[in-house]
Amino acid sequence: MNPQAASRMVLTRRSVLAGGGLLAVAATLAACSNSDPFSSGGADGDSTIVVGSQQYYSNEIIAELYAQALENAGFTVDRQYQIGQREVYLPELESGAIDVLPEYGGNLLQYYDSETEATDADSVHAALPKVLPETLMVLDYAAATDQDSYTVTRALADEHGLVAIGDLAKLGGTVMVAANSEFKTRPYGPTGIKAVYGVDADVYPVEDSGGSLTVGALSDGTVQVADIYTSSPAIDANDLVVLEDPESLILPQNVTPLVSAGLDAGAVTAINAVSALLTTEALRSLNARSVDEQLDSATIATDWLTEQGILSA
Repeated sequence: MNPQAASRMVLTRRSVLAGGGLLAVAATLAACSNSDPFSSGGADGDSTIVVGSQQYYSNEIIAELYAQALENAGFTVDRQYQIGQREVYLPELESGAIDVLPEYGGNLLQYYDSETEATDADSVHAALPKVLPETLMVLDYAAATDQDSYTVTRALADEHGLVAIGDLAKLGGTVMVAANSEFKTRPYGPTGIKAVYGVDADVYPVEDSGGSLTVGALSDGTVQVADIYTSSPAIDANDLVVLEDPESLILPQNVTPLVSAGLDAGAVTAINAVSALLTTEALRSLNARSVDEQLDSATIATDWLTEQGILSA
């Protein structure tokens, strides 16, 4: 699914969530699938695995990589994509309604433990089993990262000598950051940047996960800063500057499969095989195919998995 199609689905799901709670969510998800999205697939001998994705086109691409690798290993996959953000999909994972979803290590850890002292990818991954609910586990993390960021235009960086996040204090006053509304409550959001770097910041809500609307708000001067995920092709395409984070305000966000505890061993092997090959460069290339070529996630995933030898040509 290309970003425009994803955005249309985002609006539909958000409307449903606002209007009807879990029953409405179940009805909406069922409309996207021939099977019950709240069935307990993937564990305890059930060969049907429910693969979900965040409300973010890149995350859907990764989910589709998992889905096709699982199908290649002989499993039936029920796709439930563009579900929402953590506040929406984590309860579904915890309950067993979803079996597999691509996560990002540092953000996942901070969701469950905002006071974590982990600082690198290995310590983040080691800390996760200690804080996850007993119904969940993480598999091998990929080399690929997709960091939240404090990103500015090249013109603003040059004008004020902005290199690192702390340099935003040079702008004076409260810095406006274009980001999804939940950025305001994240540990690396306004509270975190104030505590770590002494920068006053507030969120200008743009609900497209660092997409074209967020880039537009930054480029036209509506905001001074934007949260644009670091694997986004928009950074290079628009000559944007990702500010350095010397104090590790934003933890490493390696792509990390979050799965149901007890997931079939064959499924674990299939997903880990994808993670072993997924680099940051590969993820940027996959994302570029979605943004630049407007290809759907299934086509992008099939091509890459075939190139990597996971699928037969």
